[in-house]
Amino acid sequence: MIRILIVEDERPISDLIRMSLEDAGYICTCAYDGMTAANLLEANDYDLVLLDIMLPEIDGYELFEYIKPLDMPVIFITAKAELADRVKGLNLGAEDYIVKPFEIVELLARVHVVLRRYRKTETHLMFRDIVIDTENRHVTKNGQDLVLTPKEYELLVLFLRNQEMTLFRERIYESVWNAEYSGDTRTLDLHVQRLRKKTGLDKELKTVYGVGYRLESGKIE
Repeated sequence: MIRILIVEDERPISDLIRMSLEDAGYICTCAYDGMTAANLLEANDYDLVLLDIMLPEIDGYELFEYIKPLDMPVIFITAKAELADRVKGLNLGAEDYIVKPFEIVELLARVHVVLRRYRKTETHLMFRDIVIDTENRHVTKNGQDLVLTPKEYELLVLFLRNQEMTLFRERIYESVWNAEYSGDTRTLDLHVQRLRKKTGLDKELKTVYGVGYRLESGKIE
């Protein structure tokens, strides 16, 4: 599993980032000041660090210098929106620079791009007899090619990466269609219905009425 350290002193923002990343299948740890983050970095390995600049005790720029030798990719997330600040952050060696306020969909996309650049994303996802090669967007079932539309493919990847988790319709729609959810369920429900038919996951891909969907393995813990 991909482990991400979130270093952000504003707890509502930190909580929003954490919940969104955890919904996407990542394991997250939060630090609310630079010193706590430094201690966590000394004791643990992370696949990515999301780093605010204006932090108590140790600021983001100083902490970044500590992270550099650890070979962990860093994305700055900050309210410092001036061009000079962005240039400074990128020149230091950060992989990306996101200015607050930001859209969660954009954050998730940038996180995925950086992880893919560092080859830290899973290249193969498996569920029962279904295998997805995410690098080539190739899906097989029982060793046979499974032809999906682009949206069906994105849905299947989302469900496989979030097995046993209830995904809200809003979250699914915003992730797959990259648009704000309007409340109309027909498009999403139709795609899920077609995906069930093609994959044979009628029993496993369950409807959580009034909420969304959940992919269940059926295994007894």
